[in-house]
Amino acid sequence: MITPADLAVVVPIKSWATAKARLAGALTPAEREQLALRCATTVLAAAHPLPVFVVCDDAAVASWAVSQGATVVTPTGSGLNRAVDSGRQAAHRAGHARVLIVHSDLPNATDLVSLDDHSAAVIVVPDRHQDGTNALLVPSDGAFEFCYGPGSFTAHCAQAQQLGLSLRVVHRPDLALDLDTLDDLRAAGL
Repeated sequence: MITPADLAVVVPIKSWATAKARLAGALTPAEREQLALRCATTVLAAAHPLPVFVVCDDAAVASWAVSQGATVVTPTGSGLNRAVDSGRQAAHRAGHARVLIVHSDLPNATDLVSLDDHSAAVIVVPDRHQDGTNALLVPSDGAFEFCYGPGSFTAHCAQAQQLGLSLRVVHRPDLALDLDTLDDLRAAGL
């Protein structure tokens, strides 16, 4: 069983005002903000009782993260890969051996603690299309490079194999659905 000292959760979050821009044709700006906040709250609740590092460069998100008991990390560069790496480094400096990176737009996330059973150094949870990576457990130190973007599921698996790290792919319905398109909203019943 994992312990909070061993594993930390890293959640990169854009500003509420710019979140879910790809859904602009389906939702108003206020609806997109509410959706982003609701999903992020769900993800942080699913991480309990693990320590959470929210990576953001937005004051409103940072204030919310602190109110949720999370540690706020300012990314050292632009882009999701740099943001996630900033979170991983902060977790490592805080003494955590492993990090679980989870996206903040997972409306059905539950019980992230049960995701890991120490059976592999790297655990990859793909999105429902087997293209993206919705959750990724990796060592907090080492040479693992994040490959978020189209095809990240395959790229993250290849990265683990290239580094000689044991790999396990986990298919979890509660983590498979992220909200990027109108079809995703329909699948979520929203």
